[in-house]
Amino acid sequence: MSEARRTEAREAAGRRPLLVVLSGPSGAGKDAVLDELARRGHAFHRVVTCTTRPPRDGERDGIDYHFVTDAEFERLIAEHGLLEHALVYGRHYGVPRQQVADRLASGIDVFVRTDVQGAASIKRLMPDAVLVFIAPSSLDELEERIRARGSDDDERIARRLATARDEMARRHEFTYVIVNEPGKLGATVDRLAEALDAKRLRA
Repeated sequence: MSEARRTEAREAAGRRPLLVVLSGPSGAGKDAVLDELARRGHAFHRVVTCTTRPPRDGERDGIDYHFVTDAEFERLIAEHGLLEHALVYGRHYGVPRQQVADRLASGIDVFVRTDVQGAASIKRLMPDAVLVFIAPSSLDELEERIRARGSDDDERIARRLATARDEMARRHEFTYVIVNEPGKLGATVDRLAEALDAKRLRA
C-alpha cells in the first residue's frame, strides 16, 4: 500500500465510508467542488470514469479518465464491470464497479460524478448511496460559465442548456441539492461537508 493510501486509511478510521453520487448540469462546478474538498484535506476517492472518447489536450489516462476502445467498453458491460453506463453525445461513459467496491471496503469515501440518469441507476443498485445535486444559481448564470470556458460553439452550448433544464427538473430526486453561487465555492463546499457529516451521523 502506498503512503497516500495509508494516509487515507488512517484518516478514514472510525468513519463509515459513504458512496456519494455527485450530479448536476455541465458547468455547475462539480469538479471545482471536489478539488476544493481535496485541498482542504478530506480523504476520499474520486472515481475515474471509463470512456470511449479520445483524450483532450492535457488529459491523462488513468487520472482524468480511463480511455478505452468500443470493444473494451462492450466487454466491461458483458462482464458486469460497470456500475452504470451511458451514451453521451455519441461516446460511452461508465463507472467501474470494482474501483468503487475496493475503495469503500478500505474505508474511504467514494465520489462518483455522473448525470441524473446514472445517479438514479446507482441508487437502485446501492440504496445507501448519497445523491448530491450541484445546481447553478440560474440557467442564465450557467450559460455565462459555459461561454466563459470558450470550449463550445453555440450549437453545443444550446444542447448543454437544454440538457441542464431537464436535469434541473429532476433535482428533487436527490438527497441534497446545493446551489453553487458565483464566487462562493467555499460556502458550497462547507454545505456539502456539513451534509455528509450529518448523513454519516444519522447512519
